[in-house]
Amino acid sequence: MSHGSSHRVAVLVDEGSNPFELGVATELFGLRRPELNRRWYDLTLCAATPSVLMHLGMFTLTDVAPLSELARADTVIVPNRPDPLADSPPEVLEAIAEAADTTRLVSFCTGAFTLAAAGVLKGRRATTHWRWAEAFTTRHPDVLLEPDVLYVDDGDVLTSAGSAAALDLGLHLIRRDHGAEIANAVARRLVFAPHREGGQRQFISHPLPPTPDTSLAPVLAWARERLDQPLTVTALARQAAVSPATLHRRFTAQLGTTPLAWLTNERLDRARRLLERDHLPLDQVAHLTGLGTAANLRTRLRHQTGLTPTQYRRHFTHPKPTP
Repeated sequence: MSHGSSHRVAVLVDEGSNPFELGVATELFGLRRPELNRRWYDLTLCAATPSVLMHLGMFTLTDVAPLSELARADTVIVPNRPDPLADSPPEVLEAIAEAADTTRLVSFCTGAFTLAAAGVLKGRRATTHWRWAEAFTTRHPDVLLEPDVLYVDDGDVLTSAGSAAALDLGLHLIRRDHGAEIANAVARRLVFAPHREGGQRQFISHPLPPTPDTSLAPVLAWARERLDQPLTVTALARQAAVSPATLHRRFTAQLGTTPLAWLTNERLDRARRLLERDHLPLDQVAHLTGLGTAANLRTRLRHQTGLTPTQYRRHFTHPKPTP
């Protein structure tokens, strides 16, 4: 995405939808953010009719843009559907299919049903809310559903799970478009976790630790301060005063990921921020992040972003945002 031009985001508004995901899209892509020192997104709400009644008659959106705006957008977002098993209006599906050739398509929660009905998910990886996974697979067996992840990035089509995962996917999109430093700045404004990998589980056993002594916060903070050191799962477990097996269970229950996957993600996140802000040699970036060598940094960064460190630095180097 060019830093000098605005990226057009069109959000499809569905009659009777819960407004949460619409609010997520508005918060992430619709607000002005002058502290970031760059042009932001231009957001437009689109629908089949110029006024749309939201969930339980909470409020009515008026002066909504027509469906023709979808084809002009760089990104189209389809939030949740009030009844994912009900047929979408044919004109909505046609507008999505028409936009698919030139537009990045995104769904939040049960919006994946709309994308699938429009034929743009056939043979592709996708996800939706875990509660609707079985119904989705029955209705759309030609889609490669991943039912237990936060979001799926399949290139120009991205899908997320239930409501809160819309924030995760939205920040992931900002990270793709603007880099880790900008995404982290937006997350700080939201008071939200800056980066959760899409492959983390949707449903975790204990979203909040039941007692303070099982909290992972102290060991996570300890590890973040030592990413340049050769940390291991055994070292993390020793710091937490538990066995590696217990630590693994707590990570899985509380964070939806493994200790090693979390540690690797933290190292890569720091590497991306260093590449964006500084012109350090790659060997030094690899050393400061605990990734070891420039070759390992290159391999892991390319796997995560599709870019080499040089390409990533060239694309995302920018002035440091104002706190």
